[in-house]
Amino acid sequence: MGAIRVEIVSAEIAIFSGEASMVVAPGKDGDLGIAPKHTPLLTTLRPGEIELHKEGSEKEYIYVTGGILEVQPHMVTILADSATHSEELDEEAALQAKNQAEEALKGAEKKEDLEQAQAQLVEAAARYSAVKKLKGRK
Repeated sequence: MGAIRVEIVSAEIAIFSGEASMVVAPGKDGDLGIAPKHTPLLTTLRPGEIELHKEGSEKEYIYVTGGILEVQPHMVTILADSATHSEELDEEAALQAKNQAEEALKGAEKKEDLEQAQAQLVEAAARYSAVKKLKGRK
């Protein structure tokens, strides 16, 4: 099987630039598996982990809070809202953010506050789930 060029960048930094035989990404309507010569595609991403299948059986994981994914036949570009390598994720901080988001949701009274709290909870829950999964504690 061939390789596809992958570029993952966030507003802060370039996160990954290299080759992969497969990319699995959290699309807004479900997970996407992208291999070389994939049909062109443009979609938004939900919070979750990007799985990069590199040479051999090596995999690399990157958590994104959302963003945009563009697929061309020989190139995948991910413009992430923010992104973190799996080894940099902090389980305790992720759990604390999830708990704070749950509390904010309980206390939300206005529609705007409710919507913001729901968005924060979705992102925090996805981050905590990713930490547990990526740290092997599913």
